[in-house]
Amino acid sequence: MGLDYQAIGTRVRRLRKSKGLTQQALAELAEQEPSNISHIERGATKLSLPTLISLANALDVTADQLLCDSLPASQSIFQREAEQLLADCSHWELQIITETIRSLKASLRKAAPEQ
Repeated sequence: MGLDYQAIGTRVRRLRKSKGLTQQALAELAEQEPSNISHIERGATKLSLPTLISLANALDVTADQLLCDSLPASQSIFQREAEQLLADCSHWELQIITETIRSLKASLRKAAPEQ
C-alpha cells in the first residue's frame, strides 16, 4: 500500500482549520513555504519525512495521525477521531448517528468482497 497524498493533504487541511490556522500561519510554524502547504493540502506534491514531521509538530499531532489513511494498522486513530467527532453531540444527534452507522455498517458488510 502506497502513501495516499490526497488523504494526507485532506487531514492537514482539516487539522489546520480546526486549529484556526491559515496556510500562512501553518507554513511559519512548520518552517515551510505557504505555496508548499497549498500543494500538500491538494495532494499535489509528495512530502519528505522532515516535512511530514514538521507539519505534525506544527499541528500538535503524531505522524501516524497524518498517515493513518495509508496505514492498515491505524484502527485506534480512526476510533479516537470518531470519539472526538461525537464528543459534543446531543442525545438526539447521537441516536441519529448511531442508526446511520448501523445501517452503513450493514450495507458495507453486505457489499464487501469476502476477506
